[in-house]
Amino acid sequence: MLLLAVDTATPAVTVALHDGNSVVAESGQVDARRHGELLLPAVDRVLAEAGVKLDAVTDVVVGVGPGPYTGLRVGLVMAATFGSALSVPVHGLCTLDGLAYAAGRDGLEGPFAVATDARRKEVYWARYEDFRTRATEPAVDRPADIAEPLAGLPVVGAGAVLYPEAFPDARGPEHVSAGALAALAAERLAAGAELLPPRPLYLRRPDAQVPKNYKVVTPK
Repeated sequence: MLLLAVDTATPAVTVALHDGNSVVAESGQVDARRHGELLLPAVDRVLAEAGVKLDAVTDVVVGVGPGPYTGLRVGLVMAATFGSALSVPVHGLCTLDGLAYAAGRDGLEGPFAVATDARRKEVYWARYEDFRTRATEPAVDRPADIAEPLAGLPVVGAGAVLYPEAFPDARGPEHVSAGALAALAAERLAAGAELLPPRPLYLRRPDAQVPKNYKVVTPK
């Protein structure tokens, strides 16, 4: 097995290779405006570091969000393209699950929550019983609206760091790691678990909207 994992659901552009036992190479950069520009070079770096070519990949894993429309689709489109070109399966994983898994490997015990920046003064979030077990479906809310239900819980991710008044016990990591995503996928695949389809979890409409009162002009 050689898993290629990518995630662009957060400001982090992150790529990793996992051989079924451990991460063999990983790259990550945080830049919310350059997902499309950074992702392919990151894949090239990871393959070069591992000393393998793309055709050695047996599975592709992609973070499906939740995340903003523009960044999230970059990773999903690339994962689908690689899967088609290589004729290998493409597996989806919730990006919040990857953050939770990384936090657990760093020593955080449950219960806790994960929150990422959803912009518009909102966060994408979910609650976890432990780092492998999500207790709620991913959601998008204003921090003040979920501060009481999450009171007393550590909250992992950049969303917690951005809103300390709502989440006073903020924990790292702030951004998802493709290495953690790949490790979680490898673990679940080895156990025979079915992963998510590689479809985006947007949770809300894209920021770009057709203007109201838009007048369609058709030729006579």
